[in-house]
Amino acid sequence: MPVYMSLDLSDQRKIFRKYDIRGSYPDEINEELVSRVVAGLAERFFKKGKVVLGRDGRNSSPSLYQEALESFRKYPEIELIEADIITTPCLFFLVNEFEASGGMMITASHNQKGDNGIKVVGKGASDFGGEEVYSLIS
Repeated sequence: MPVYMSLDLSDQRKIFRKYDIRGSYPDEINEELVSRVVAGLAERFFKKGKVVLGRDGRNSSPSLYQEALESFRKYPEIELIEADIITTPCLFFLVNEFEASGGMMITASHNQKGDNGIKVVGKGASDFGGEEVYSLIS
């Protein structure tokens, strides 16, 4: 699978937080990072099964969501549930309702409008933090 490799993650380490990934768009959170996160999750964490994908209403979210869709589609063993615009609690609900392997949400939650981020959860909507994602893609 081709994966973007030009992004130097050592410069980005600070955006990988305990519970999620958050930073300014497009300097820190961008389509290249989303593609790398999806590849790491698909190859090492989700592997197969159902994955719920959602996004918030931020201006940069449609582009990041589209990149995530296209990146997940490279892995036919993953059944992608395209939730589009949802809240984070709704992501948790859908992961449980569909008995999914996990979920990913494009959101920066309460951060300022120029930011965006990625929230990842595992089976049962269990926490899967940004630091764990970093270990999959670095």
